[in-house]
Amino acid sequence: MSVLVPPGGQLAPPPGCVDYTGVLRGAGATPARSVMGMVLALAGYALLVPLALQGMLAVSHTLSGDQSSFADYYRRAVAFELPAGLVASHLALALLIPVVFAVVRWVHWRDVRWLHSVQPGLRWRYLLACGLAAVVVLNGVLWLSQAGSGWHYDPQQRVWLWLGLIVLTSPLQAAAEEYFFRGYLIQAMGSMLTNRWVAVVATALVFALFHGVQNTALFVDRFGFGLLAGALVVFTGGIEAGIAAHVVNNIFAFGYAALGGGVSQVRGVRAITWTDAAFDLLGFLLVGLVSWWIARRMNLATRTPDERDLAADRPPGRGPAASV
Repeated sequence: MSVLVPPGGQLAPPPGCVDYTGVLRGAGATPARSVMGMVLALAGYALLVPLALQGMLAVSHTLSGDQSSFADYYRRAVAFELPAGLVASHLALALLIPVVFAVVRWVHWRDVRWLHSVQPGLRWRYLLACGLAAVVVLNGVLWLSQAGSGWHYDPQQRVWLWLGLIVLTSPLQAAAEEYFFRGYLIQAMGSMLTNRWVAVVATALVFALFHGVQNTALFVDRFGFGLLAGALVVFTGGIEAGIAAHVVNNIFAFGYAALGGGVSQVRGVRAITWTDAAFDLLGFLLVGLVSWWIARRMNLATRTPDERDLAADRPPGRGPAASV
């Protein structure tokens, strides 16, 4: 099986009129190729990300002049007790984006634009609209959940540095996770499965498990987010809504932590209450519904163009939302 050279020396288009989960079907698609692609992507997650993290922190440790051992510096950094740990962790995870782009291009022979959406390409207006909606909805639900309990303002040292780094790097980390789980993995699984919802559930499960040690409520919280984000790629034809919700959630989670006691507290969370999980899932559900409504208002395509447009290499533009 040739990996690096696509048939005819050209990238293959996806099948016509399929939803986001079916983009990697069609020319050259085989279960073996999809399995190989997922193994390579998961290897990138398991090997490249930690190696990059250690490398960046080794450089940071040297440049900082910190007199502690590297082992101690590394422990404090990955616990987000040091700004360098937040930056290195987020940038290391951001490497998942070029990893899945490379797998899509060199294993599946697809243009990486199909990883953004069925348009193909990233629909920036929709992404920004979903981001604004997520800011309003997620903060509204958070403030509602905190009603009556108050909020303690206790900014950590160098809070403005922390806030700046959070705004700059959290979007890269959140987007990378969406491209990895709701982007590539859901398309790779969708290329092998006849039922797209099995791919949605499976990737949500992998997403929750990859977050490590957690109590049942926190697992359900993350699994529920994965389900909602996965459903959005089916109903809206791309990963923009999931990226927007993930980015906004992470920026404000870390931002509020920096203002109220320390980013390390959020980093170290291993358990939440069922009440917290319920409010989180309510916020994500509302964001999902608003994002779906915005997609309908923008008349976004939810399926790839028909075979004639694909053969002519014409973009589908906007079109009526297909039934799902």
